[in-house]
Amino acid sequence: MIQASIPLIPASDGMLLIPADHVTALLRNLAQDWEHSTDAGEIRADKETALALAGVLAELADQIDVECIGFASCGEEGF
Repeated sequence: MIQASIPLIPASDGMLLIPADHVTALLRNLAQDWEHSTDAGEIRADKETALALAGVLAELADQIDVECIGFASCGEEGF
């Protein structure tokens, strides 16, 4: 079971923001938990489906990281 503490950052428009590194860590932890639970036979779904879903979560985390790196790089270059 995953336990996570995620900071919420209030934006000026009243929305709440979550730091991207916390989102990607949560996605990766969830994917790992699914993989371990699948290996232990704790998930009722078939193994192939559970592992595919875990892979999708890991890929999503990677995509978010790439987008954040690209955004940070643009900011450093003065764009």
